[in-house]
Amino acid sequence: MSVSKELYAHLPYLRRFARALVGTREGGDAHVLATLETIVADPRKLEANEDLRISLYKQFVAVWASGAIAQPDPAFADDEARRRLDAIALKPRVAFLLHALEGFDLEQVGDTLGVSERAAADFIDVANAEIARQIATEVLIIEDEPLIAHDLRSIVEELGHSVVGMARTRREAVSAMANARPGLILADIQLADGSSGLDAVNDILDAFATPVIFVTAYPERFLTGAPPEPAFLVTKPFSVDSLKAVISQALFFNRRSHRRGA
Repeated sequence: MSVSKELYAHLPYLRRFARALVGTREGGDAHVLATLETIVADPRKLEANEDLRISLYKQFVAVWASGAIAQPDPAFADDEARRRLDAIALKPRVAFLLHALEGFDLEQVGDTLGVSERAAADFIDVANAEIARQIATEVLIIEDEPLIAHDLRSIVEELGHSVVGMARTRREAVSAMANARPGLILADIQLADGSSGLDAVNDILDAFATPVIFVTAYPERFLTGAPPEPAFLVTKPFSVDSLKAVISQALFFNRRSHRRGA
């Protein structure tokens, strides 16, 4: 496989990582584009003696850390959102996402960040500790497979959040909003009756804004650059850590996340 084709194969997942790190679809994609432009301008930045994926992510992190891409976010108007975001320093947050979302082992995390395995593990511990103190919120789950819905509920509750509704179809999801205003929605994309989780979420977001995480077995289908595309995406089958990572980032970047019962 040529370098360009191998690089292309990694792009959907780099875009997923970028969106989770930056907090928006537009901002994540802008950083990925800037990364690719940097590589095109100087192909030597992809080190020949290094795993291509690590080299690609390393270049992305360098672009992101440079602050060269302006990414205004209205959530930052909220002092609490900014405080929670800043509480996890740059390297611990990146290390946590690389490990939990992208499946990098500690050696790969260390290589990407230019630190030792021990330092990479310490960064992840710092991020985990901060996430454990994150504000709890109420969650709506839209999922048609009972076992997956149960797993989602268990993970959400283990993280200290509460589930205010479980829906299997677009209609059930919209109906669940009659008595709930969740601070987070977890939604499958293909639902039991053939309806779309994307459509269900759009119906809900017409009434009020809240962060949404989509769950799909085919993430590459929704990370092509063609709309509609979610900002936060978890791949089936998911791990506890990957879901935890994306939930934490979605709540970090949304000023409407609220204390349970508030």
